Amino acid sequence: MHADIHAPLAPSRSSLPSGRATLTQFLIEERRRFPQAGGDLNALILDVALACKAIARTVAYGELAGAHGSAGGELNVQGEEQKRLDVISNDLFVRLNEWGGRLAGMASEEIAQPYQIPAQFPRGKYLLVFDPLDGSSNTDVNVSVGSIFSILRAPHREADRDVTEADFLQPGDQQVAAGYAIYGPSTMLVLSVGRGVSGFTLDPGLGEFMLTHPDMRVPAQTQEFAINSSNSRFWEPPVRRFVDECLAGRSGPRGRDYNMRWIACVVAEAHRILLRGGVYLYPKDSKDPAKAGRLRLLYEANPIGFLIEQAGGRASTGRQPVLALQPGELHQRIGLVFGSREEVERIERYHHEPASHDSATPLFAERGLFRAEA
Repeated sequence: MHADIHAPLAPSRSSLPSGRATLTQFLIEERRRFPQAGGDLNALILDVALACKAIARTVAYGELAGAHGSAGGELNVQGEEQKRLDVISNDLFVRLNEWGGRLAGMASEEIAQPYQIPAQFPRGKYLLVFDPLDGSSNTDVNVSVGSIFSILRAPHREADRDVTEADFLQPGDQQVAAGYAIYGPSTMLVLSVGRGVSGFTLDPGLGEFMLTHPDMRVPAQTQEFAINSSNSRFWEPPVRRFVDECLAGRSGPRGRDYNMRWIACVVAEAHRILLRGGVYLYPKDSKDPAKAGRLRLLYEANPIGFLIEQAGGRASTGRQPVLALQPGELHQRIGLVFGSREEVERIERYHHEPASHDSATPLFAERGLFRAEA
């Protein structure tokens, strides 16, 4: 299986009483379409799925497992306080994927340098990039969190050479597969191997991910947007213009009312958009001018962007497609806008138009509720 496979999806068949295919059956059927393909990618995805199951169980036990709270004041490579679940989830991803012989190396949002496969295990032809627990601050208040992963081909190299940071610096359109797990009222794995997007729900009794959402598609239009409005004073004019127009509602230039959402978990936001449309904005702003954005290109923007675009949506920095960007460093940050194609294209257009927008919405107006004190 390759990221450039675009043949139409066919329904999977299953002999299970539910009539639904398991993740394993789905992957086997995908592989059968390409007899020349080996089984390494399938096996790797199943290892990732196992890690997600283990994390789901830990998240479900919550405080009963002693997994809530901070990890003793430790900071990750991003300078952010680690939660206990961040550490546990990272260890599960590493331990359940290092041994199988499918990987040349790994990179995690929680680890400063690439993770080398231990000498006692064989090395393979893929690279695994992951955010082990996105939105971990939500766990203490029992709100949905998730894991994000991306699979890349390792560059041609000697089998015994350690991976380097440069090996992982591949544009998002080079991803072989990408996906996320969301741990909410049910646990789901959402996956693309370059031929659309499929969603699998974990059956706790069987311990299997079952295909429940084949061929997920993002509606082209929407009446929902997600943004952290507490940062409004730092937004660039095109973002302010877009939000103001949405808030103006039916009487404004967009001619319809919008709902605003914010979960503080990019997995949960992406999942909602895949199921019912919408647009998500975590744009570049002036809050910290030294940073190009808040989200990580390799661990968050690229895999989420891959899924959204495979589902017919669009992923952008606000100015250009995310998947075309050449990464410059392992933990590079980026502004991210994704979701319903027409809305994202509108935001891109606003960024390329001359700055001439005057806000007409009191909430974010220069003399509105967020006006600085004299």
